[in-house]
Amino acid sequence: MKCSYHPAYAVPLSPEHPFPMSKYPLLKGLLLGEGLLADDDILVPEPLDIRTLELVHTREYLAKLSEAKLSSAEQRRLGLPWSELLWLRSRLASAGTLLAARAALRDGLAANLAGGTHHAFADHGEGFCVLNDVAIAVTQLRAEGAIERAVTIDLDVHQGNGTAAIFEAVDAVFTFSMHGEKNYPLPKMRSNLDIGLADGVADAEYLDLLAAHLPRVLDQAAPDIAFYIAGVDVAAGDRFGKLALTESGIQARERLVLDVVRSRGVPLVNVRGGYAPTKTRTAELHTHVFREALRPLRQPSSP
Repeated sequence: MKCSYHPAYAVPLSPEHPFPMSKYPLLKGLLLGEGLLADDDILVPEPLDIRTLELVHTREYLAKLSEAKLSSAEQRRLGLPWSELLWLRSRLASAGTLLAARAALRDGLAANLAGGTHHAFADHGEGFCVLNDVAIAVTQLRAEGAIERAVTIDLDVHQGNGTAAIFEAVDAVFTFSMHGEKNYPLPKMRSNLDIGLADGVADAEYLDLLAAHLPRVLDQAAPDIAFYIAGVDVAAGDRFGKLALTESGIQARERLVLDVVRSRGVPLVNVRGGYAPTKTRTAELHTHVFREALRPLRQPSSP
């Protein structure tokens, strides 16, 4: 499976900063070490240009990013301090999702080892999200005629508010978000389908709800491509999560998503999010979607 990655996905932050920036190289190392990823599977993105970013984001917001003009209040809302490296990282990560989407259209399945920045709106960033990588990829692919319709399957514990707002009036893009109802962001935006979960929801209830809704979402959306935000912040003990899925529950979720999407022959791109107690643990939880994605290829064939 082709996966986008660039060393500049991780930028320096202060030791006390809550965002687990080093999870990206840690995840790459785990995937290579386990044989889930080979060196020639890695796609190396180039930073997106302003013209492509303007398909989704306003010129005013992009000017603030490129010219170091974000105010202190805007940086607090973003949750990240502006830097040239952050601006580069954001363009690289967005390019990585577009690159993975092109690979998925060709091969059926691909991933970006970063991405999933679903709290970025057209005119501002928030919640550690600078640019909305999935929205950019969808909009670019539609603009060039590579796809007509898309679906976003957002299973991060936090609603994909930026993505919902960007695509609210776009009938060709179906946004599905299953998230903690009382968690960030407050208030929520309006996805095509929002499933709000109470604090403490665990494996059985979560998986039952997903199994009930996901097939209908795909049937209604009739997409040419699916983007899966495989947030592992649904795990019990996540610093910002409030849900209670076990590790086996996350494995089952990944298997369910992949099986349902595959059964309809829809190309799938996966991106990520999560804040486990340690950066290493966050990276470990992210490996499950790759294991499940490659499981059919790794199982011995029947005699």
